[in-house]
Amino acid sequence: MTHIAVIDIGKTNAKLALVDLDTLQELAVVTRPNTVLPGPPWPHFDVDGIWDFLLNAMARFHQSHGIHAISITTHGACAALIGHDGELAAPILDYEHDGPNASAADYDRLRPDFMETGAPRLPMGLNLGAQLHWQFSEDPELRGRTAALVTYPQYWGYRLTGAYACDVSSLGCHTDLWNPHTGSFSKLVQRLGIADLVGAPRKCSDILGTLLPDIAERTGLSPTTPVYCGIHDSNASLLPHVLRQTAPFSVVSTGTWVIAMSVGGDQKNLDPTRDTLINVNALGNPVPSARFMGGREYDTILKGRAAEYTEDDMTNVAQGGQMLLPSIIPESGPFQNRCDKWVGSEPPHGSIERTVATGFYLGLVTAECLSLTEHKGLVIIEGPFAGNVSFCSMLATATNCTVEASGGTTGTSEGAALLALPAGSRPPEADQRRIYRPDTDALSTYAACWRAAL
Repeated sequence: MTHIAVIDIGKTNAKLALVDLDTLQELAVVTRPNTVLPGPPWPHFDVDGIWDFLLNAMARFHQSHGIHAISITTHGACAALIGHDGELAAPILDYEHDGPNASAADYDRLRPDFMETGAPRLPMGLNLGAQLHWQFSEDPELRGRTAALVTYPQYWGYRLTGAYACDVSSLGCHTDLWNPHTGSFSKLVQRLGIADLVGAPRKCSDILGTLLPDIAERTGLSPTTPVYCGIHDSNASLLPHVLRQTAPFSVVSTGTWVIAMSVGGDQKNLDPTRDTLINVNALGNPVPSARFMGGREYDTILKGRAAEYTEDDMTNVAQGGQMLLPSIIPESGPFQNRCDKWVGSEPPHGSIERTVATGFYLGLVTAECLSLTEHKGLVIIEGPFAGNVSFCSMLATATNCTVEASGGTTGTSEGAALLALPAGSRPPEADQRRIYRPDTDALSTYAACWRAAL
């Protein structure tokens, strides 16, 4: 039995999970909010608070279960600038800060085009290159204070091992810094003057190093405990299926972001104005993708007041025709710059009608994301929306595909743990999953009416 401690830093929550590599079951889990501090000099993540939380949890997990290796997964659009003294040269910027918009015109003259990077131009700091350009312009001395630049999973790996690196999946996450077609840095690295700073690209499954002595002492772990390089969270959700499935198929990773990744989908006809992009999976291969802030939209629409409902309730809502049109968050996704609108009367908060219509809305937007990547075959849902019956039912209907919903709450920890799987090994089979097939009656009519109303 091999126990992998997975550091899982999402945009909303930070988590430590202990995963049994033989079964991919989570033996223990603790979470805390991923707090954003206001500054100065800019809104930034509370990495020291997260660090104390992680080390304390590792010590407890090791004492109760034993930890044999550590793996890391984090959200994208994030990097750390490490100073010559080994500390952060500047706080790690929250990508939702709008500061980089101030230098957008100057940055746009530097960034490579979509054909080179597969990265659309995104607002705020969602393009990592835009973050770096703005930070260096805001703080002219920052470049000189910086000894190394690492992507976010490797920041935590650096704190554990002292080693600098980047991983290919984080570099390939709409950073503008990576060419997914050649598997190498884009022209932007030279244009920003960071070629001598950026950590060497590593495979996600590479061993970054072993624990620093003070970390081993504080946690009680062996100093020879291996730390794997790490992976972007959506690609962590994708990895188990890449190792199990034959293309074509698609995986929809759900959380703050809903990201549709189509293995075997079309890379040539993506529309960057609709938040499509090319991700890079754990094996270094390009994966056409599309996304929107589905988890954030879910929270905005329902305000924490989701109601229980039945299959009959879904049919009644579909026949009643109450529907929500995009977009709740118009800065991203396939329907940018559109204002949300209810067709029919707006259901009250806490009602069955609002809850079901929200699931339908999210399923229809996700179907649009999959259509933009020209996906084919099975659609697999990972993360919180796998338990949302109205979402999964509408997605199956709108795509006319079989949908397989994960039995777990998240696929990120499972996927990150698989980085420790010996090369050539097959992961254990997935837990029991719920299967959804297209509906030919009320839900199908509802989907057609929603598209017509757009």
